[in-house]
Amino acid sequence: MPELPEVETVKRTLTELVIGKTIAGITVKWANIIKEPADVLEFETLLMNQTIRSIRRRGKFLLFEFDDIVMVSHLRMEGRYGLYEKEEPLPPHTHVIFHFTDGEELRYQDVRKFGTMHLFPKGSEEKVLPLAHLGVEPFSEQFTSELLMNAFQKTNRKIKVALLDQKTVVGLGNIYVDEALFRARIHPERLAHSLSKEEMAVLHKAIVSTLEEAVEMGGSSIKSYVNGQGEMGMFQQKLDVYGRKNEPCRQCGTDILKTVVGGRGTHFCPNCQL
Repeated sequence: MPELPEVETVKRTLTELVIGKTIAGITVKWANIIKEPADVLEFETLLMNQTIRSIRRRGKFLLFEFDDIVMVSHLRMEGRYGLYEKEEPLPPHTHVIFHFTDGEELRYQDVRKFGTMHLFPKGSEEKVLPLAHLGVEPFSEQFTSELLMNAFQKTNRKIKVALLDQKTVVGLGNIYVDEALFRARIHPERLAHSLSKEEMAVLHKAIVSTLEEAVEMGGSSIKSYVNGQGEMGMFQQKLDVYGRKNEPCRQCGTDILKTVVGGRGTHFCPNCQL
């Protein structure tokens, strides 16, 4: 958490709030969040007097585009951004503050301190880590069932593990892989190469529809996720399997089971998913 729908929702709400704002100063309270450049003072200097021109999403990453700098931000487990007046009390776990010339502040909070921020010259951000080697976007024309078939036909990995690998298709995490596999009626422990052409087409459709519906509903508020305006996502009310261990399947009434696949807690219906 957060996955593509949550990051897309944050991108959209922050776009409404901060586009056109210019940085007057930065306060970094937890230096480990800043990964590039390694020197925090250089990070602050590079962003001084820069104006936010746009915000993009690449997989689970937020890309803040300034005049000639791009900040690549990953929220990890519990990172969040919020816009505040400078007079407002500082919320707990606030680690980076972007002070704007209009007196408002964009504050980054992160209970676990796992989030990351990288600065790159504009145009170079996708040529180096952490964005280099990312797969296709699931809403793009490049994402097809044929792409999945070609990527998975020679792997011995289980289908859940293969889908979590961001080198094929980006943005999928634990929640939405479980949900897409349920919709496609595919067991998460099936070997990826065992899926037929027809099954892969159904899975492709399930991935896209699951993510589209989640984006429309603002994502899923599991644990502490809120969007850039402090609002919860509502897709968790539609989750079919994730977080529903021992609850009846909405399709057949069989109890949802939870196991571990690739080190990740995995929910599935033993009757619907074969």
